[in-house]
Amino acid sequence: MLPWKRVLRPLTALLLTAAVAALPTAAHAASAPSTGWNDYTCKPSAAHPDPVVLVHGTFANSTDNWLVLAPYLEVRGYCVFSLDYGQLPGVPLIYGLGPIDKSAEQLQAYVDKVLAATGATKVDLVGHSQGGMMPRYYLKFLGGAAKVDTFVGIAPDNHGTTLDGLTKLLPYFPGAEDAISATTPALADQIAGSAFLTKLNAGGDTVPGVHYTVIATRYDEVVTPYSSQFLSGSDVHNVLIQNLCSVDLSEHALLGLSDRIAFHEVANALDPAHATTTNCLSALS
Repeated sequence: MLPWKRVLRPLTALLLTAAVAALPTAAHAASAPSTGWNDYTCKPSAAHPDPVVLVHGTFANSTDNWLVLAPYLEVRGYCVFSLDYGQLPGVPLIYGLGPIDKSAEQLQAYVDKVLAATGATKVDLVGHSQGGMMPRYYLKFLGGAAKVDTFVGIAPDNHGTTLDGLTKLLPYFPGAEDAISATTPALADQIAGSAFLTKLNAGGDTVPGVHYTVIATRYDEVVTPYSSQFLSGSDVHNVLIQNLCSVDLSEHALLGLSDRIAFHEVANALDPAHATTTNCLSALS
């Protein structure tokens, strides 16, 4: 085995497998019920007219990523839906691995399905990690801005990640980037400076007509530096969770999986007319 291949294997594993370290087991994913969300008979209320579509992260799926947030939003009166995307042949239960532009096409089709089922004119999107970035491609290039009111990204890799500088080592291993791109295209797309991200961010981070919120944690070990998650634009609300609760120690995975302080900010973004102050006590709400 060539020396660079000995390094490539662990490096590839590091290129976002940390994002699933705290996820439930794959066996659980196969058996976990959706506990009421993805109900296509749900009709949005006057108070919450936009269905919420949840977009999971890399190495995740439409159930495990949302075992806490989906019920949190349901009990607040929202019609909640989630999709699986980015599947690779022969890889069960863990998704978000395929080319991100193709994943955005899957999101496009899913939004249309939700709109048709609910009779709504627009949806709100909430995504974690890759799911907090990938929809921007849909908004910018696939006509999504006309069908989305609010987009909330939780720990999104909007400008890619350096994995604390590890990705900068890739040029020193000839063929490494090509190998990652060939086996798990979404990983290559999420490296800071990738062709995908260059296209996505050219001409500005946002598109008119969509309300954007980004929720980040300073303890993010997957999307680094954490400040790269924030967006620039006229209708953007960037939130560092420690500014709301200094003792919140959630890192990348937990911010999207179980952090009710972050979820309170999600609820505020979805219904700004009834927003309430987010602080450490929001963990109990």
